[in-house]
Amino acid sequence: MKKAILILITAIIFCPKYSNAQNNTAAIAGAAAVGAMAIGLGIASIEEMKERAELRATQWILSNHSELQSFSLKTLDFDGKKLKDMSSTSVITYKIQEFVPADNPKLDGKKQVLMGFTSYGWISEQGVDFNKVQWFLIDRPEWVNMMIAYSKVASGEKNEGVLKEKLMNGLIVNRGIRVKGRIEIPFYKLEEDMYLSTDYSPAMKFIYNERSLGIFLKATASLVQIRRADLIKTHEFFFDGN
Repeated sequence: MKKAILILITAIIFCPKYSNAQNNTAAIAGAAAVGAMAIGLGIASIEEMKERAELRATQWILSNHSELQSFSLKTLDFDGKKLKDMSSTSVITYKIQEFVPADNPKLDGKKQVLMGFTSYGWISEQGVDFNKVQWFLIDRPEWVNMMIAYSKVASGEKNEGVLKEKLMNGLIVNRGIRVKGRIEIPFYKLEEDMYLSTDYSPAMKFIYNERSLGIFLKATASLVQIRRADLIKTHEFFFDGN
């Protein structure tokens, strides 16, 4: 991206037409062309980064989960944090599904989601440092447990059986757990500077704030807020076709 910006600046500096008031039309057209080129280069570098991250995710699975021998790994979201989240971390998610080896195999095996939480400095002028990524492999039961824990802290409903039943038949939206178009478990309305937290595991805490799922990583003492749309995509992946 920095290279793309430098190309744009250099082109503007060394093309005097851009500063000539009598050539406004040419200047605008030229600037637009250079800008488009810079944007194109930026997109290309992002796509390259996505491919490298997907390769590293696959390598992590192969190194740490030998039980997965026939599987598909696809990017679910390359940056699942909220745009206004100013923390130093982001999250990359991948959907994983096993299959039986065959010609034109069907993806009909166990589903899992791999989450990669990045930390400050994972992208720099030297490139991408994947040593600054913490990986968590989550299956459907674990996902349900996570959403139950989050819903307990975000709402007045503390009965885990009730929450599980609603989650199995619905999904989490901005206002709470929605089942068949109706909010069955409403979430608390909080001010932006209010937080509710729960200790989920030795590795993480869940934070409810501004109707978002916040995950606090204990190892790095960093907080990332997951976009609601990404919660919905992950939930639908696990429960599509039940």
